[in-house]
Amino acid sequence: MILRIRPADPALAERLLEIQHRAYAVEAELIGFDGIPPLQEDLAALTASTEHWLGCFAGDELVGAVAYELPDDETVEISRLVVDPAYARQGHGRALLDALDDLEPRATSLVSTGTANTPAATLYLGRGYQETGRTEVAPGVWLTHFRRLRVLRFRTG
Repeated sequence: MILRIRPADPALAERLLEIQHRAYAVEAELIGFDGIPPLQEDLAALTASTEHWLGCFAGDELVGAVAYELPDDETVEISRLVVDPAYARQGHGRALLDALDDLEPRATSLVSTGTANTPAATLYLGRGYQETGRTEVAPGVWLTHFRRLRVLRFRTG
């Protein structure tokens, strides 16, 4: 089940932070860099987030989340996609992206991930994203930027 969530919600905040730290620890290991900002984030910073959030639940337990921003009427920018490693490779990341597509149908979708994070890159490429560039964020550590363009059809009647 996918629902809108708020990181300021005390019932979810600690679990969301735990998932975020666990997920980004996996990415840090994959890319060989532990300076990923969400990995360093504390509860106060997370609860102050102004991003929009969707949470993925297995029963009553939060198992993943996607945070995003809407910089303009045509664009959704995914700022975080996290799944508890204990629930990885079960379709939760894809389900979050599907729900985001349904909730915020935008012509352009942007996302970035560590270049060496092959599972994330594979997920985005499999959903029609294309690489648009790379940025070196620390010596030898690269971030890959992706964009997906969609033709949106609006229903009438």
